[in-house]
Amino acid sequence: MPPHPEQAQWFADQIQPHDGRLKAYLRGAFPTVRDVDDVVQESYLRVWRECAKGPIRSARAFLFTVARRLAIDGTRRAKASPIETVADLAGLPFADPAMDVSGEVEQRERVAILGDAIGRLPQRCREVFLLHKIHGLSRRETAERLGLAEKTVEVQTARAMERCGEYLRQRGVTGLFSDERA
Repeated sequence: MPPHPEQAQWFADQIQPHDGRLKAYLRGAFPTVRDVDDVVQESYLRVWRECAKGPIRSARAFLFTVARRLAIDGTRRAKASPIETVADLAGLPFADPAMDVSGEVEQRERVAILGDAIGRLPQRCREVFLLHKIHGLSRRETAERLGLAEKTVEVQTARAMERCGEYLRQRGVTGLFSDERA
């Protein structure tokens, strides 16, 4: 359903002019928020929905409150997440102790490419994949730790495997996943 012209004009007049100040506020008050633009867009969406329900007394105050709450929620989720980065992936025990030096170097390169692939996954997908496939938590444990349904863990793991597999194949890497042939 298209927006009412009045709502669109109200949004353009009362909300959009605060874009720069809102982003600056979020960057200063919440330096750990990775994607300020996502928080702002989600804030806009929530303000738009509320505006459709009825008038908002102070658009600027409401916008900043919504954005602040979203940033706080994102910060809490990030703190609750055991996943910081995938940079330390090469330190995990992937190497075979019987492997010669050239094989070990090749394996480290493959693992580094896997780290790049994992790093390109969306945040939730990456967290699920790392907990479930790399750290070996069960689907249930992963779901409980991240506050997700087990089915979500299953779907996100499958997406991660597909995306990582494609990224690896594009770079000529095979054999890192147990279902692939070297």
